Amino acid sequence: MGLNNRYEFVLLFDVKDGNPNGDPDAGNLPRMDAETGMGLVTDVCLKRKIRNFVQMTQEDNPARKIFIREKAILNDMIEKAHKQDSVKDKEKGDKTEAAKNWMCENYYDVRTFGAVMSTGKNAGQVRGPIQMTFSRSIDPVVASEHTITRMAVTTEKEAEKQDGDNRTMGRKFTIPYGLYRCHGFISAHLAKQTGFNEDDLELFWQSLMQMFDHDRSASRGEMSARGLYVFKHSNELGNAPATVLLDRVQVTRKDDVDVSRNFKDYQVEIDESNWPEGVEFIKMLG
Repeated sequence: MGLNNRYEFVLLFDVKDGNPNGDPDAGNLPRMDAETGMGLVTDVCLKRKIRNFVQMTQEDNPARKIFIREKAILNDMIEKAHKQDSVKDKEKGDKTEAAKNWMCENYYDVRTFGAVMSTGKNAGQVRGPIQMTFSRSIDPVVASEHTITRMAVTTEKEAEKQDGDNRTMGRKFTIPYGLYRCHGFISAHLAKQTGFNEDDLELFWQSLMQMFDHDRSASRGEMSARGLYVFKHSNELGNAPATVLLDRVQVTRKDDVDVSRNFKDYQVEIDESNWPEGVEFIKMLG
């Protein structure tokens, strides 16, 4: 079943004693807004976790393969599309369109987030129906630097330099605690173009709520989804501006908390006054 409603959503997630999204241009320090000190997590980071969750849970579903995955050779997958019977006998322009449609039908992330597939044999470009913003922390975060040791070396030559002490030193960056907020937008019009449907949407919501539980690592500390607040419009075009709806979810640190170290240090309030007609509010998590 196709998508007949526009959606916006607010995702809240937190990190404790971890690095939610290191910046490779800054020695893998947690990403931050240099002017305000607010922590940042890129949309690409969250999409990676969603892709990983779908790949892990839907590996037996041929219509939910993942295009952008680890060690994938993208041009090989695009060429595979051109070898399909529904594609190979068409004229050049029609072949590109047919290849694009085949990629949308078979790859979940292509019909969800879109993709540029003109790097080899041309399968066109797809603009996905789901777009997400950078996540920004509610309060400024402070990066802590930790010196760590490893009681081993990689080669005998390195061991000789250590004079019998095989200890090697390294560094690790974490933030003590941060609560992050992300906004998302789902277009029913673009969903029709890619074939994104209601079943795909249900999988997307599931991914947002569970992706951190299957993406554990020592460097990321404890990361958890804390809130998912969805605005569902009664039609494809929408019944109210997205900004007006998203602003109705207010997240603030409690007055008696000086330094936050837990989600309980915050309060989430929903402004339900003068609710716009034709918009349904759904609290999926929180």
